[in-house]
Amino acid sequence: MLKNKDVVFEPEFVQALIQIFEEGIVFNKTLGLKVSTVGPLGAVARLEMRPELIGHYGHSRIHGGVISASLDSMGGLAVLAAIGARHMDESIEARLQRFSKLGTIDLRVDYLRPGISERYEMRAEVMRLGSRVATTRMEFLDAHGKLLSTGSAAYIVS
Repeated sequence: MLKNKDVVFEPEFVQALIQIFEEGIVFNKTLGLKVSTVGPLGAVARLEMRPELIGHYGHSRIHGGVISASLDSMGGLAVLAAIGARHMDESIEARLQRFSKLGTIDLRVDYLRPGISERYEMRAEVMRLGSRVATTRMEFLDAHGKLLSTGSAAYIVS
């Protein structure tokens, strides 16, 4: 795990990250992902269940693709925050420009339980941030905090 716990982001930087995540990435907006918290060590977001997200009509389970896309997005958000924390000596604009090269290299999702809930929470943390590649660990939980899926991913950062 990263050791940037003492970094405090400017409110403008956090707002810019949330804007990028919720509005700039149109697919996240389509899914309905909403950031709860974002910090130098990771991020938390939520997702309200809607009929458009059902993957199994008989049980009203959330689609596995929604889970994997949400976890991938969360891993990316955590990496964005970690990059921002690493370069606190730069302006907000300069840190935001560093995000243009971020992309998923590898994603693994383990589906542990059926996703049946009125809302979900996703958590992500950066395990390693190198000069070219970052690795993350993510969780997808139901409204009661029960772990439904886990993920791990690698992202290109340069």
